[in-house]
Amino acid sequence: MKCFHCKGETREGTTVFAVQLETCLVVIKNVPCLECSQCGEIKISDETMLVVERIIETCKKLVQEVAVVDYKLAA
Repeated sequence: MKCFHCKGETREGTTVFAVQLETCLVVIKNVPCLECSQCGEIKISDETMLVVERIIETCKKLVQEVAVVDYKLAA
């Protein structure tokens, strides 16, 4: 697959996704993605983002300040 920004080649990899919520910071490790080998742009699929959103919603209910979650264990 070609990168949307620079048209370089992408490869499968993982990334860290972090979001600051009202009550806490959620960090999700090992999120599957496509990464451009030329510019480093990250693309996360719609299906993966649905899982990330579910993890975030769960963390909202359970966590007070900081949550670090492994995608592979929580998905």
